[in-house]
Amino acid sequence: MSDNVQFPELPRIEVPEHPVWPELAREEKEALVAKIKEQLRRQNAVLVAHYYTSSDLQELAEETGGCVADSLEMARFGSHQDARTLVVAGVRFMGETAKILNPEKRVLMPDTRATCSLDEACPAESFAEFCDQHPDHTVVVYANTSARVKARSDWVVTSAIALPIVRHLAERGEKIIWAPDKHLGRYIQDQTGAEMILWPGTCVVHEEFKAVALKRILRLHPEAAVLVHPESPAEIIALADVVGSTTALIKAVASMPHREFIVATDKGIFHKMQQVAPDKTLIEAPTLGVGATCQACAECPWMGMNSLQSLLHVLETGEHEIHVDPEIREKAVLPIRRMLDFAEQHKGA
Repeated sequence: MSDNVQFPELPRIEVPEHPVWPELAREEKEALVAKIKEQLRRQNAVLVAHYYTSSDLQELAEETGGCVADSLEMARFGSHQDARTLVVAGVRFMGETAKILNPEKRVLMPDTRATCSLDEACPAESFAEFCDQHPDHTVVVYANTSARVKARSDWVVTSAIALPIVRHLAERGEKIIWAPDKHLGRYIQDQTGAEMILWPGTCVVHEEFKAVALKRILRLHPEAAVLVHPESPAEIIALADVVGSTTALIKAVASMPHREFIVATDKGIFHKMQQVAPDKTLIEAPTLGVGATCQACAECPWMGMNSLQSLLHVLETGEHEIHVDPEIREKAVLPIRRMLDFAEQHKGA
């Protein structure tokens, strides 16, 4: 259906170089971590980190009673904390979601410039105008969107909950506008049969996985299982043994009998995978192939803006606080709560 739909012109996204942080000697790193822990304690703050951040931040979050998770669990965790301050190590939409769910708390991020190509590809004003042209459609947006886009939606979903929610809507006969990731939208459409208009956004990391190169790797590792995040192109999904959210892929590494896994998602996830399955071999899905530009090379440059150094800086200065307009927040919290309530009601289903 999207093939016959006229979309507004999308903005050109400038992908930054991946940050290179100075390598720290062991004593320097230990001193830096000790300062961060003291700041977290003093400020009654908790660190919430995404699976795609560095292993240093993931370890620190776990050591200090914080959370390492996908965006759905990050949202849940933050809304059940007594801490006065939430420090969100991830990208801006994650910090905004934390603030939407916890307006009474201070929400900090190591760097508020850390954005997401999916968020940038879906400008709120253009998206709202597009939705107004299709008033008979239910608006379902991926979590990788701004607070303003969420405020225009009926449902917010993450990759962990998108399939059951869209299947639920399809069973009720609802037509859907899906934004912003076209690959994830296409995968969900194929799985559910839902009638969907797919906004044409893509993730700069997952867009670069190439089927021709993945097939070559498979010839070298014929016994390996292929794990793919559904933000990847259809030709990559077609080669997968498991397609799923970050949490689903981590569980697959732990539960499947294979000794080798080729993983098509941001390589930050390898830290948690090695924790749950230290005896298994993880192989990065290749991004090189015909037409590859390798802007991201399986590593989100915006996620890379999160570091021990930037975390200490924000704790010491109070910079990079997330603010959401109260009127926008009141609208955006409704579809997020709708997702969380649905997830709670269908837990274990």
